[in-house]
Amino acid sequence: MAEDIVTNETSEEKTKVVKAEVGNTILIKSGTEKGTKAKVVVVRDNSVIVDYGKNPKTGEPYKTIVNHKNYKLVK
Repeated sequence: MAEDIVTNETSEEKTKVVKAEVGNTILIKSGTEKGTKAKVVVVRDNSVIVDYGKNPKTGEPYKTIVNHKNYKLVK
Protein backbone atom coordinates (compact mmCIF):
# COMPACT_ATOMS: atom_id res chain seq x y z
CA MET A 1 0.00 0.00 0.00
CA ALA A 2 1.24 3.44 -0.83
CA GLU A 3 1.14 6.12 1.85
CA ASP A 4 1.19 9.77 0.90
CA ILE A 5 1.45 12.74 3.21
CA VAL A 6 -1.15 15.36 2.42
CA THR A 7 -0.63 18.87 3.78
CA ASN A 8 -3.46 21.24 4.50
CA GLU A 9 -2.61 24.71 3.15
CA THR A 10 -4.41 26.51 6.00
CA SER A 11 -2.53 24.70 8.76
CA GLU A 12 0.68 22.80 9.27
CA GLU A 13 -1.07 19.52 10.12
CA LYS A 14 0.05 16.52 8.11
CA THR A 15 -2.26 13.57 7.63
CA LYS A 16 -1.48 10.21 6.08
CA VAL A 17 -3.80 9.02 3.35
CA VAL A 18 -3.54 5.32 2.59
CA LYS A 19 -4.27 4.82 -1.09
CA ALA A 20 -5.71 1.58 -2.39
CA GLU A 21 -4.05 -0.36 -5.17
CA VAL A 22 -5.66 -2.07 -8.17
CA GLY A 23 -7.41 -5.25 -7.03
CA ASN A 24 -7.91 -4.15 -3.41
CA THR A 25 -11.34 -4.28 -1.82
CA ILE A 26 -12.62 -1.08 -0.22
CA LEU A 27 -15.63 -0.05 1.86
CA ILE A 28 -17.27 3.17 0.66
CA LYS A 29 -17.84 5.59 3.57
CA SER A 30 -20.05 8.25 1.95
CA GLY A 31 -22.32 8.93 -1.00
CA THR A 32 -25.19 6.94 -2.46
CA GLU A 33 -23.19 3.69 -2.29
CA LYS A 34 -22.32 4.17 1.42
CA GLY A 35 -21.56 0.84 3.11
CA THR A 36 -20.92 -0.98 -0.16
CA LYS A 37 -17.82 -3.11 -0.70
CA ALA A 38 -16.15 -2.58 -4.06
CA LYS A 39 -13.09 -3.73 -6.02
CA VAL A 40 -10.57 -1.11 -7.18
CA VAL A 41 -10.18 -1.01 -10.98
CA VAL A 42 -8.13 2.19 -11.53
CA VAL A 43 -6.13 4.41 -9.14
CA ARG A 44 -5.89 8.16 -9.85
CA ASP A 45 -4.17 11.01 -7.96
CA ASN A 46 -7.25 12.07 -5.97
CA SER A 47 -9.62 9.15 -6.41
CA VAL A 48 -10.15 5.52 -7.39
CA ILE A 49 -12.56 3.95 -9.87
CA VAL A 50 -14.31 0.92 -8.42
CA ASP A 51 -16.58 -1.89 -9.61
CA TYR A 52 -19.33 -2.66 -7.09
CA GLY A 53 -21.70 -5.01 -8.90
CA LYS A 54 -23.35 -6.00 -12.18
CA ASN A 55 -26.60 -5.06 -13.83
CA PRO A 56 -28.70 -8.25 -13.75
CA LYS A 57 -30.37 -7.51 -17.09
CA THR A 58 -27.39 -6.48 -19.22
CA GLY A 59 -24.44 -7.89 -17.28
CA GLU A 60 -22.64 -4.53 -17.40
CA PRO A 61 -20.62 -3.61 -14.29
CA TYR A 62 -21.67 -0.84 -11.92
CA LYS A 63 -18.71 1.54 -11.56
CA THR A 64 -18.21 4.74 -9.61
CA ILE A 65 -15.45 7.17 -8.66
CA VAL A 66 -14.54 7.52 -4.97
CA ASN A 67 -12.23 10.14 -3.43
CA HIS A 68 -9.38 8.74 -1.31
CA LYS A 69 -10.83 10.25 1.88
CA ASN A 70 -14.22 8.60 1.26
CA TYR A 71 -13.25 4.94 1.52
CA LYS A 72 -11.60 2.50 3.89
CA LEU A 73 -9.47 -0.50 2.93
CA VAL A 74 -10.95 -3.91 3.77
CA LYS A 75 -8.43 -6.55 4.80
